[in-house]
This record gives sequence, structure tokens and C-alpha cells, in this order.
Amino acid sequence: MFRLQGGKTLAVELTGDAVRAKNGSMVAYDGRMAFKKLSGGGEGLRGMVARRLTGEQMTVMEVSGRGTCYFADRASEISLVALHGDTLYVEASNLLATDAGLRTGTTFTGLRGGASGNGLFTTTVEGTGQAAITSDGTAVLLRVSPQYPLTVDPGAYIAHQGRLQQHFQAGVNFRTLMGEGSGEAFQIRFEGDGLVYVQPSERNTVGGEV
Repeated sequence: MFRLQGGKTLAVELTGDAVRAKNGSMVAYDGRMAFKKLSGGGEGLRGMVARRLTGEQMTVMEVSGRGTCYFADRASEISLVALHGDTLYVEASNLLATDAGLRTGTTFTGLRGGASGNGLFTTTVEGTGQAAITSDGTAVLLRVSPQYPLTVDPGAYIAHQGRLQQHFQAGVNFRTLMGEGSGEAFQIRFEGDGLVYVQPSERNTVGGEV
């Protein structure tokens, strides 16, 4: 069971089962626990190829036992995502923890991934269970419908789920409009039916200004 202690600490109740989390994110635990270091960034051959191409590798650990584990990541805000046989697409740096029964992998995202500075792949989480994602500030959950597509700054994008198509497009940099940047920028356009998570802060990206 995942629950939040405030907005910046994740508490996971274990009853003989397991949780996977970003390595080094555990801040405390009670009870009897066993720990195992895993290789993150995707399972199987596709994950291995993705890591070689992008240089991305998220080290994760698996914690099993009985008791409560507490996780946090640099005082980032945490959001819980419930999956019911669907897929969550999330930037690797924003994935804090998942139920051990969920499958993680990688998917090719083309130009969007390359522009965000996180490679040509993004992390996928599939199955039924819970995941915890982090954000710089409280995450905003935005609905996308066929009538209302959504355009997002790649530096503010965290994750998405649902039946969405994403397109990478050149456009006006949001900061350029405010006189805080220069050069051509890129944006992510989502179409379809689903949810997009964004943070109220922008990470530095390769594609922010070209």
C-alpha cells in the first residue's frame, strides 16, 4: 500500500511483498526488510539497447519484507498514480517507486525524447498497481480530449497515460515570449484521450532552444 506522508515522503506498507524504488531514495524503514540492487532503465534486450543508445541508466532497488519503508527524493513533491492494466509513460528521473508486480520498460519516442535531453526513449510502467512520480513543485494533472489537444513545454513534462498520440513540433519558446530566452524552441503536442502530468518548474533541456 502506497500513501503520502505530507507531500514529499512516500510510505509503503509491506506485508511480505516488495516495492521497487530509485536507488538511494529510502530515508527510513521499520520492520524486517531485505534489499536487492537492480539494473533499471528497462527490462530485457530492448531496455539494454535503449540504455546503450541514450546513456540513460536508472539504478533501482527492490525492498521486500514486512513493515513500512519511507522514500523521498531531494524534497521533491510526490504524486501517486493508480494503474489498472494500462501504461504510464514517465521520464526516468521522475519515477520514484513502483509496485514490484508492475513491468517497467522503455519505448521509442523519437524526436520528443531527444529534445527533452533524456534520449530517444522514455520509461514505461505497465500492469495493475501503484506508482509514485516526483515533480519540482506540485504536479498539475491536465486532461486531453479529442476536442482539446494539449501543448507542453518539454522541460515541464513529467508523464502521461491514456490513449494519447504525441508529436514533437517547432514553435515559439514560452520564455522567448516573456523576453527571457532566444532562438527557436520545441514543444510536445498531445492529441487523443488521456492525462498529462506537468511540473511548475522547467528542467534544462537540449531542445528548449536550438
